[in-house]
Amino acid sequence: MKIIYSFLSILLLILLLLPNFVSDYILGIFVLIFFYAYMGQSWNVLTGYAGPISLGHSLYLGIGAYISTKLAMSLGVTPWIGMWVGGIGAALVGLAIGFLGFRFGLKGVYFVLLTIAFGEIGRLTVLHLKPLGHMMGLFVDFKPGLGNFHFRGNLPYYYIALGFVVFSLIVVRALEVSKWGRYFVALREDEDAAESLGVNVFKYKMIAIGISSFMTALGGTFYANYIFYLHPTSVMSMWVSIEIIMRPIIGGIGTLFGPLIGSLLLTPLSEIARSYFTKAGLEGIHIVIYGLLLIAAVLFFPGGIFAYIKKILKPILGESKEI
Repeated sequence: MKIIYSFLSILLLILLLLPNFVSDYILGIFVLIFFYAYMGQSWNVLTGYAGPISLGHSLYLGIGAYISTKLAMSLGVTPWIGMWVGGIGAALVGLAIGFLGFRFGLKGVYFVLLTIAFGEIGRLTVLHLKPLGHMMGLFVDFKPGLGNFHFRGNLPYYYIALGFVVFSLIVVRALEVSKWGRYFVALREDEDAAESLGVNVFKYKMIAIGISSFMTALGGTFYANYIFYLHPTSVMSMWVSIEIIMRPIIGGIGTLFGPLIGSLLLTPLSEIARSYFTKAGLEGIHIVIYGLLLIAAVLFFPGGIFAYIKKILKPILGESKEI
């Protein structure tokens, strides 16, 4: 593990120094890489480690974004505080969804449908609420300053987004080596066997969805104060949920570095393809590329790219080394 931690320390140092050598445009791409890596890691806590598949995580993103933004606009509460309020609000909603799903034993596609349904209910509700912008959306007033979470240029957002990624890695690593994490994995691998051994299935699924929804909402506050415009279609749609889950799927579900690797590969390609095809008058082609990448990942990297990186590194680090 010393080799791995040394490598990660060097990588972090490189990322801290990177803004000195790249343009603001490149920094913007890295902001999105870190953002989607963080969001994918938040989803990974529930689906990757505990097992229940969610296709409604955009709901928690939207809750975090709208709560912190409305608190800032109406009461002057700094988003640095509002994000935690939004996180608690999203966690309560996540726990309510989890209660309905886990208490009544919904598994597989049935739990997926439940998350989709609540995601759509949330989107349509916000779409028809006048205080939240109604059909026009909600514009965030730009007030530069650290307390307002508003900055000129991408440099501050780069470091904040990097901090989010580091925070998510620390949280998930702590979960991996904890009793909770071991129970999560037991549920994912064989829920009935785990229950027969005395694991409280309902309790630990609720813990997983609570942590996952809370972390996702924190990312929603970042997103709101990065794009300065909220609309249910742009922050709470099914496509946003798909964007979130694509990174860990390609990088490796249920792995610590899978969401980050997936985002490093997918996000730059997405942004470059979107920009290029939009200029060429071929809007939407990048979605086709997404589909092809997902098919390729499933066919050639069914365990995610990180699983193959581990195979390559094992002869170097030794079979007994944990990666």
